Amino acid sequence: MATYYHRAVQDIKDNGFLSAVTIITIALSILIVSAFALFFTNANNVMNYWGKGVKIMAYLKPEISQKNLPDIKRKIQGIYGIQDVNFISKEEAFKRLKEQMKRQSSILMNLNENPLPDAFEISIIESSQHGEKIEEIATKIESLPSIEDVEYGQKWLERFTNIFDLFRLAGYAMGGIFFMAAVFIVASTIRLVIYTRREEIEIMRLVGASEKFIRGPFYIESIIQGTLGGIIGIAVLFITFKLIASNVDSFKHGLFNICFLSPEFYFGIILGSMFVGWLGCYISLKQFLKA
Repeated sequence: MATYYHRAVQDIKDNGFLSAVTIITIALSILIVSAFALFFTNANNVMNYWGKGVKIMAYLKPEISQKNLPDIKRKIQGIYGIQDVNFISKEEAFKRLKEQMKRQSSILMNLNENPLPDAFEISIIESSQHGEKIEEIATKIESLPSIEDVEYGQKWLERFTNIFDLFRLAGYAMGGIFFMAAVFIVASTIRLVIYTRREEIEIMRLVGASEKFIRGPFYIESIIQGTLGGIIGIAVLFITFKLIASNVDSFKHGLFNICFLSPEFYFGIILGSMFVGWLGCYISLKQFLKA
């Protein structure tokens, strides 16, 4: 085994340019795929975080009297998925609006009457805090005779979800393309190395060397290249992540819970890059030795 490693390392040194191209290609592939994975992980965390703060506002019809409020509240609370229901009078809603629009308070001063309706602010249990379930609950609330309109930011949620799904699809496509590119580069590199050593391989075959003895150093060489490429790709992503996180105010002040990939994930990425190296070598050796 020590002989295999020695020959593999020597091949990498003797074919420095080809090895460097292979390692850089794998590193770029890992960098891009890992960047998409980092985006998906944090985007999903942000969506879950915002989802926990999603509340449904149910606006009452103008003719609804105060004595009907307990009955309406009881009907809303009877819908599965509802955690809490709070009544907000139009006076309280107008007061909140004034506080939120302190710099534009002159706009509200010219109003002759309060235009806001009475409403119920509805919190949802954690298991129901996702798009389809929220929409189902909102539809049931809106079907109540006393409810005029329901609002929960559905358009924003749908738009963000669609963008997220688009990026996910692009990530899968890019990952597949760079996986094939990396395998192709490794296979080409190993093929060139084999070509430069074809006479040596033929001599080893003539003297009775086993296929394992011939193939071993090439497999180790490709796995070393894959490992180095994976480590470099992850390292570049980590450094870039830290630089961005230290210079963006939203990250520094903790407005978003942005985190790097878990150790299990990037160890898996490195194992994947080793597999890319091995697969490229396997394809190249199969074609060459068969010929």
